Amino acid sequence: MLFGGAAVVDDTMLALALHFREQNHCLRDIAGRLVIIKGKKKGRHPSPATVLRMLRDHDQASQPTSA
Repeated sequence: MLFGGAAVVDDTMLALALHFREQNHCLRDIAGRLVIIKGKKKGRHPSPATVLRMLRDHDQASQPTSA
């Protein structure tokens, strides 16, 4: 479900965020290294909250589901 407008996250941004997280960068540092490449916020950095949501959603989607 999408709230608050168009999604600013793409696969490249997610891959970079995962890479920086593996190197133990904080959310604020990760957000400062990423750049939005489409939409009204093109050229800006995502917020740390957006990075947190992106990583949390990725982690939840990659966990195996138990039946």
